[in-house]
Amino acid sequence: MSLSQENLKAKLDQLECHFTWELNKDDVDIQNLLNRLGEGVELDLGKEQGVARAHNFSGYVKFLLGDQKEALSHLLESEALLRKKFGDHCDKLLIVPYGNFAWVNYHMENYTECEGYLQKIQEINENFPTMSVAEVLGEKGWTFLKFSHKYYERARDVLKKAVEMDPDNSEWNAGYAIALYRTDTEPCTVDSPAVKQLRQALDIDPDDDVLKVHLGLRLLNCSKQLMKDSEKLVEEALNGSPDHPHVMRYVSMFFRDRGSVDRSIELLEKALQNSPGSCFIHHQLALCYRTKKINLQKEKRDSAEVNEACDKSIYHLEMATSLKASFIIAMSELALQYGERGDLFMAENLFEETFKIATEKKDNLNAVNFRYALYQQYSIRNEEQAINHYIQCLKTAPLSSEGTRSVHKLKKIAQNILRKNPDDWKGSKIMGLIFQERPDMCQDNSNTSTEEADEVRNNLSEIMFF
Repeated sequence: MSLSQENLKAKLDQLECHFTWELNKDDVDIQNLLNRLGEGVELDLGKEQGVARAHNFSGYVKFLLGDQKEALSHLLESEALLRKKFGDHCDKLLIVPYGNFAWVNYHMENYTECEGYLQKIQEINENFPTMSVAEVLGEKGWTFLKFSHKYYERARDVLKKAVEMDPDNSEWNAGYAIALYRTDTEPCTVDSPAVKQLRQALDIDPDDDVLKVHLGLRLLNCSKQLMKDSEKLVEEALNGSPDHPHVMRYVSMFFRDRGSVDRSIELLEKALQNSPGSCFIHHQLALCYRTKKINLQKEKRDSAEVNEACDKSIYHLEMATSLKASFIIAMSELALQYGERGDLFMAENLFEETFKIATEKKDNLNAVNFRYALYQQYSIRNEEQAINHYIQCLKTAPLSSEGTRSVHKLKKIAQNILRKNPDDWKGSKIMGLIFQERPDMCQDNSNTSTEEADEVRNNLSEIMFF
């Protein structure tokens, strides 16, 4: 590398853009991300700034995929949309795209063009210092929010700063609300930061139907007294955007959590027509059909109906995992359902693969342990192995929904052991471990309503992308 190239690289490293935001491509399925960005372009037609942001991000993703010319094409489209919308007042909005332009041209060895974009950024920075520009922070926050669930906390922190700098900006407020929604693991209350921010974002943009559904789902888990408010928000969202796939996805989750699984399936099937390549919708349909299967079993319905629901759930899980490589949650759920169907060979192989991926990525290992424990307990009838993996789940992520559900399972196992023999050390050891990891759950509160509440929280936590 020549001295001039070293100087150029040093300047590039100081920019605020996708190339400098420490986005690890191993943390995301790149092709799935590109598909989601493409979906965002279609959904935001008429909202030039949102479409421009999607094209700018797509340019970076195309670069990661090795298509530099296509990367430049997306970046040019982003700039054109911003200039069309804001004219001569778009300088602040071009800081990030120009940074990406500079980096792509540098890698293409177009050093003159690279220097040209660096000069443009310098001129903009003379009027707008980069790190004090809310537009840069907002773009950065939305990027983290879109990239991977591992970046949600970073998204929350950055978008909070953007909102503090530009309190009336609807996009930054909406992004901050979604980030809080996804990172808030505490039991829901009407005074929680997520609920407050969702309300604030809706005050600024009362027509945002996606935010209405998120607030409705959150209120559903807060209090029975808020049920009417929750239902009203969801109905308004559905009436306002009956064909918006994001709205229908989350409305369907609302109905599923209310027990209206057939209505949820109906909405998801409709959403799937508009977004046939959505792994999220396939995953949610799989969960709906699994719930339907359980309901049919409880009602002692005909085995053919039960098998049909089971087959449909497995079909949608297979679709979800084929559309998104390393979809760990869906893979572990699919392995569990193979086991329930009696396909133990397929279950074991898929669990082995899923454990390997989760361990390598250090991602969702608690979820895999929990489902493998269920598989061992109910399909294999190996209680010893089930206990081991419930414990691994609990130790890995004690406050997660799977950690909480593992406590419920372990308590029942321990209570059964101690009921048969009060002096059995194994039951006492399990209860001691629970006290060590989750002392808040050692009182006798393992009632059905608690488990149902945990199940609702688990369903909400499975919202992966927006």
